[in-house]
Amino acid sequence: MDHDFLADHASSGEQEERQISRLLNGLSIMAALFLAGIGTKAWYADHPVHAWVLWLFVVPVVFNMVWYAWKRDRVVQKAGLLITVGLLFTYLLASGGEGNTGPLWFYVFPPLLFYLTSLKGGTAILLFCYLLAIIVFQFPWLPFVTAEYSTDFKIRFFATLTFESIFCFVLEAGRLRARNRLLALAKTHERAARTDELTGLANRREMQNRLDTEFSRFKRAGHHFSVVLIDLDLFKRINDDFGHDAGDLVLRQFADLTRTVVRQSDLAARWGGEEFLLLLPDTTLLQALALAERLRAEVASTAFRHQKQKLPVTISAGVCSISKADSVNDLLKQVDIQLYNAKGRGRNRIAPRVRSQEVISPSDTSA
Repeated sequence: MDHDFLADHASSGEQEERQISRLLNGLSIMAALFLAGIGTKAWYADHPVHAWVLWLFVVPVVFNMVWYAWKRDRVVQKAGLLITVGLLFTYLLASGGEGNTGPLWFYVFPPLLFYLTSLKGGTAILLFCYLLAIIVFQFPWLPFVTAEYSTDFKIRFFATLTFESIFCFVLEAGRLRARNRLLALAKTHERAARTDELTGLANRREMQNRLDTEFSRFKRAGHHFSVVLIDLDLFKRINDDFGHDAGDLVLRQFADLTRTVVRQSDLAARWGGEEFLLLLPDTTLLQALALAERLRAEVASTAFRHQKQKLPVTISAGVCSISKADSVNDLLKQVDIQLYNAKGRGRNRIAPRVRSQEVISPSDTSA
């Protein structure tokens, strides 16, 4: 059941990644248009160098979009956009853009950074950007720095950028916490929808779904499977003589015992009341009979106790293979008949009987 949840979670994660890719494509288109437009404005404002630089930045933005459309590599898409934006902001910081307003574009970076990376990764990149800004502000004579900023601008720039960065960090951390809580809640509900609350085994609904899946697999690829329908003998007497708490304890202890006997590929479910159903994929009738007999012997030899009182617990079981049935409903009808036959022979029995020449070896149960 956890595998199904993980598969659903992986599918949800894939859908989220596709949404991020679509968002990045939209942002890339907007960035290319803005760069082209502001570059044109700079050209007519008699800043040809600035205009050409902005136009040149359109190239990696468009190239990144084309590369993603071709390769569908989301990691490269994110990294390409972040590197391009980082280089653009470095240029705007060092050159000042028009009227020394270039650093103001840096405010769009923190929310984008935390959204596309992790909290730790985003913080590390931001700290590097802070270091770069300090270098530009404190060493205006460096060859690549052509802008000079007033002290008031520097203070306000760092103060507002720090406030925005902290705010974005807190928001993203809250979003991630809420997302993780929702995933945990979804997992809990998913498990509750498929699990019997008392025993922790699969419930009837989950078993029915798995039976349908196994039958489709059998029809498609010929993979046989068997089922075992189990009934706790005289269970009503346990409830009447020892109380329902004792009955619940027996059900839980039997479920725990069943888990130790079935294989990891098998599915054990509480079918209803004191009835349990085992689904045994890739298992013949003879192998299923061997497993059922082993479980019956384990139950018979286990001391079920409630408040220091020994409880009389045995099981009867019917076994049937899909090779003996035409459908899942037919399989369930036949295994119910076999359970009835086992109880009719005196309980604490497995049906059908195995002929004496059909010796069941331990290796038969490993399929």
